[in-house]
Amino acid sequence: MTQKLVSIIVPAYNEEAVLDIFHTRISEVLATLPDYAWEIIFINDGSTDATQLKIETLQRKDPRVGSILLSRNFGKEIAMTAGLDHAKGDAVVIIDADLQDPPELIHDFLREWNKGYDVVYGRRTHRDGESWAKKATAHYFYRVIGKLSKVSIPANTGDFRLMSRRSVDALLKLREQHRFMKGLFAWVGYPTTAVDYRRPPRAAGVTKFNYWKLWNFALEGITSFTILPLKLATYLGIVVAMLAFIAGLVVIAKTLLWGEPVTGYPSLMVTILFLGGVQLFFIGVLGEYLGRIYNETKVRPLYVVQEFAAPQPAGDRQTTSF
Repeated sequence: MTQKLVSIIVPAYNEEAVLDIFHTRISEVLATLPDYAWEIIFINDGSTDATQLKIETLQRKDPRVGSILLSRNFGKEIAMTAGLDHAKGDAVVIIDADLQDPPELIHDFLREWNKGYDVVYGRRTHRDGESWAKKATAHYFYRVIGKLSKVSIPANTGDFRLMSRRSVDALLKLREQHRFMKGLFAWVGYPTTAVDYRRPPRAAGVTKFNYWKLWNFALEGITSFTILPLKLATYLGIVVAMLAFIAGLVVIAKTLLWGEPVTGYPSLMVTILFLGGVQLFFIGVLGEYLGRIYNETKVRPLYVVQEFAAPQPAGDRQTTSF
């Protein structure tokens, strides 16, 4: 009986400090799973440090290691898509290089996969090494998007997961430019289960996500999986219009009955500022959605590969430049 192939895809952006540690640790895990064949594909997302040199060194040491060098930084969501495009495994594991996702959980992922689950994701019970602000914003983000979206997106999860071949193939049919992968994973469906774990701090290096990037990431998630903000604009517009109509009737009645010798400058300014603020806010909401429509209509490729080195037996590696 032939061994099942499991692909491990590892997006990396300026991760030179941790790649050796990561490879050593995941190799130890794979050594305890001799019943499977493995390929490890690093996706270099336009790193500006020595990440590519580190990956090439690992390739010379380990024939299971392959790499995708993207022509520039496209972002983690696109880098993961590039890895999924090139992965050939019967199952695919997505894991970050910083070792906040313990490779040892792959044992549990494979166990659940063999039970018949197509998607097995890691669910964080604790987030060690992260600030209270990041934990709080992550908590509320998942609560908000869980309420807004029609797709059930599991809370306290990241990209760390195993996916069966058929779930990967289904996911790869979705080629939208604005990719909120946690939502796309959930949208595909198929039998899914969770494995709980305590997320440790980074093994080395520093996180590449600041609060501005996290804010934009949240916007991607909300605008990709719900049109509720647009509906909210309609509902709020109806409510404000009704209140304005009632206020107008009150002003007319008051003028007819008692007259109005003094114009209501403060109330007029408050009303104008309120309506102007509401209008500007929802013009911005409309702009977010229109911008996404504009990007989708250009039908550009999601990424450009500069060089791809496929996992091969030692001494038989094929490198393709684009």
